[in-house]
Amino acid sequence: QVQLVESGGGVVQAGGSLRLSCVVSGRTSGIHTIGWYRQSPENERELVAEFQDGGRVLYADSVKGRFTISRDNAKNTLFLQMNSLKPEDTAVYYCKLYSWNLGRAFWGQGTQVTVSS
Repeated sequence: QVQLVESGGGVVQAGGSLRLSCVVSGRTSGIHTIGWYRQSPENERELVAEFQDGGRVLYADSVKGRFTISRDNAKNTLFLQMNSLKPEDTAVYYCKLYSWNLGRAFWGQGTQVTVSS
């Protein structure tokens, strides 16, 4: 099985920065997509940034120019650098991996990000 463990969340003032990490373990061979999603009490879970097939990167319009997704394949770790944070970025951030071989998605437990105004 695949396990995802996020870390790096916290409380930050508006305009500040945070860096989230997601360590991936288990059998992830084969084609898959991996990225970050978020969910707040007011909204459904939404895509933030994701590595898609062929290495393409997709960002939500609301975070373009402020967030950067990256990965360290040697350490099986996914990152999300978040700059110029806004109160509306407050949410639980989840790491998600979708395995085409297994035909299913795997989620981490989430990490809370709170941006104060």
